[in-house]
Amino acid sequence: MNANVYQHFRVDEHPFIDLIGDWLEQVQSQYAPYLTDFLDPRQAYILETLIRQDSDLQFTFYGGYESAERKRCLIYPDYYQPTDEDFEVTLLEINYPKKFVTLSHGKVLGTLLASGVKREFFGDIISDGERWQVFLDKGVASFIGIQVDKMGKVSVRLEEKSYTEILIPKDGWSEEHETVSSLRLDSVISTVYNISRQRSKQLIESGKVKINWTENTRPDFVLDLLDIISVRGFGRIQIQGLEGKTKKDKFRLLLGVLRK
Repeated sequence: MNANVYQHFRVDEHPFIDLIGDWLEQVQSQYAPYLTDFLDPRQAYILETLIRQDSDLQFTFYGGYESAERKRCLIYPDYYQPTDEDFEVTLLEINYPKKFVTLSHGKVLGTLLASGVKREFFGDIISDGERWQVFLDKGVASFIGIQVDKMGKVSVRLEEKSYTEILIPKDGWSEEHETVSSLRLDSVISTVYNISRQRSKQLIESGKVKINWTENTRPDFVLDLLDIISVRGFGRIQIQGLEGKTKKDKFRLLLGVLRK
């Protein structure tokens, strides 16, 4: 990778940038497609940026349904025509006794991770309020189907579904415009959820905040385009647009917000 590339991204993203360099090199040298694991929106943004500026390769993202958050990317030479099958995404529905229990995103994800499969093999977990489905790497689907028969104390059965049976997810993001004094994590959380900076710091330092599905305990962490912030008990925020600065040097943001 061209050394100048790194300056546009955070230091903790440099290993991922190196990985992308390897993928692009592989496609160019073997003249054959390469399929990534599931990427979060920030990773997808970095990948797209680098492919566009560093190669003439083609790429397509796919996460199983139209508005998927986590997607796999197929990188390929221009002769290649991708199909949905190339993405190797399987849809599983979680059958459970709906009369007696409720599931949550956290419970579903926690159970799947506890089965020993890494996060990058899972796409979105979606629900219409009652039914739950998960998109995952075809290669681990049968393993997960056998491994997972309980979520908490509840007996469950995972069943493969066809794409005509995808749920319509219930929780939609609302679009909001905010002005923040800085792109620090504590500043954005306190502005969006209208809580004090001190309270925002406490939430972060006590491990209740994740950025792109990874716990982050640094209030001074600087956010960037397409980062997704989850705040336990409050909901989620996505940085969807950096819209310049005000006269008073504050940042104008376009956000996607999910409120609990």
